[in-house]
Amino acid sequence: MHLKSSLLLAAACALGAGAAHAQTTGLDLAKNKACMACHQVEARRVGPPLKSVAERYAGQGDAMVDYLAGKIRGGGRGAWGAVPMPAQTQVSQEDARSLAEWILSLAPPKQ
Repeated sequence: MHLKSSLLLAAACALGAGAAHAQTTGLDLAKNKACMACHQVEARRVGPPLKSVAERYAGQGDAMVDYLAGKIRGGGRGAWGAVPMPAQTQVSQEDARSLAEWILSLAPPKQ
C-alpha cells in the first residue's frame, strides 16, 4: 500500500512539474513573440488578459487551439472590444499553436 501511495504521489508531482514547466515555457514564448506588449496574464493592457481568453474558450477541445492559433497569426476584430488585434505573421504556425495551448492552460480547473 505504501508503494502504491508513493507512486501516486510521484506521478502527481511529475504532472504538476510538467504543468509548471509549460506555464514558464509559454510565458517565455509570449514574451519572446511580443505578446506581452499588448496582453498581460491577469490584467487588461491593450488586449484582454490571457486568463480571460482562457476562461472564455476553455473546454472546447483541440479545435479551439487551432482557432486561437489562427487568431494569433491572422489577427482579429470585435471579439474583445473596439481595438483590433493585428496579425502576428512573424509567429510560426508551430509557435502559435504552442501559445494557444499555453493560453488555454491558464483557465482555472472546472469544479
